[in-house]
Amino acid sequence: MNTTKNLPRLAAVIAVSLLALTGCTPESSTSESASRPAGKTVTIEDAWVKSADEGMSAAFGTLLNSGDDDVTVVSVTSEASDMIELHETVENEAGEMVMREKDGGFVIPAGGKLALEPGANHIMLMGLSGPLTAGSDVTFTLTFSDDSTYEFTAPVKDYSGANENYEGGEEHEGMDH
Repeated sequence: MNTTKNLPRLAAVIAVSLLALTGCTPESSTSESASRPAGKTVTIEDAWVKSADEGMSAAFGTLLNSGDDDVTVVSVTSEASDMIELHETVENEAGEMVMREKDGGFVIPAGGKLALEPGANHIMLMGLSGPLTAGSDVTFTLTFSDDSTYEFTAPVKDYSGANENYEGGEEHEGMDH
């Protein structure tokens, strides 16, 4: 048997086999960050909470999204309050600035940020479980539309501004913000 005669055929079989095997390797993921859970792409800067003896308070800061997709915060929990809402401040029919729950939650744009500020978007704590004194800390857990979560801790600070009104909502009467 002449093996030199079969070498080209053997090389061709090996080449075809190698091509077939490369088709079986997993694709490299170039969009890995796009598929990361929102809780892995969001962070907060300059977080703080307004001090309050009772009733209501609010949390502020800047939410940053390092991901390739917009993310939506749909709810927030904290041991500091059993009723927390995502609020926006808007002008009502009478031209007054009022706070109300933000329908659909807060959207943080891809590669962008969302400011939570007094008189604007903020996290509203209602029916505080105890006093929030300056110098203490409050821990929050954000939940996103993909069911992932992000936990952060914010210091409590004295602040006398942001005494907005509420749209409708008799459940807010008697609570000072």
